[in-house]
Parts: sequence; C-alpha cells; structure tokens
Amino acid sequence: MRYLTDRKRAVGMGSAKTGTAHFWAMKVSSVALLILVPLFVFTFGPMLGEPHEEVVAYFARPFPAIVAALTLVVGFMHFKDGAQVMLEDYVHGIAQKVLIIGVICLCYAAAAVGLFALARIAL
Repeated sequence: MRYLTDRKRAVGMGSAKTGTAHFWAMKVSSVALLILVPLFVFTFGPMLGEPHEEVVAYFARPFPAIVAALTLVVGFMHFKDGAQVMLEDYVHGIAQKVLIIGVICLCYAAAAVGLFALARIAL
C-alpha cells in the first residue's frame, strides 16, 4: 500500500456530496448575521440597565422581538454548521460522531431555550 500514489488511494472513496450545500448555508447565514447582529445591538443596547418592566414592554413590540428571535436562530444554526465542520476536520472515529450529535443537540436546545425565554418576555 505504501507504493500507491495519493490519487490512487483516493479513487473510489467518493465525496460526501453535501459540500456545496453546506458552503452556501454557511455563506447565507453569514450574510444574514452581518445584517442581524448590528440590528440586534441597536435594538437590545438601549435596554441595558433599564428596569424589568420597561424591558418587557419594549420586547412586547414586534420588531425587537423578531430581530432577537432571528438573531438567536440564525446565530445558533451558523454555530452548529461551523462546529460540525471543525469536528469533521479535527476529530475522527466514533468520537467524531458522538461530538457532532452532541453539538447539534446543544445548538437546538440553546435556540429553543432562547426562543422560549423571548416568548415569555414578549407575550
């Protein structure tokens, strides 16, 4: 086997066939975050240090609640995709599968908790 070239070792291995879709998902979420993060900062920033009742009244309005929810969801999905790529590159074997499943579950759980907290504040 040591006399085989790199190309010969790779022939027949195939591709995962999800690289382009994953690449575009990361690009789209990056552009979305490029717009959402400044919106979130400018909608959330004025509420820092304000009393609880004022914050609840502010996030009961649709625009700040929607911006916060979109930032949460898109941010966690972008983190999930990036962490998955990192784990695929640097961890191998059964540990890779376990860690990818764990990160995906953690991201979905954190997004759900964030949306639940936002819904509790907004409603």
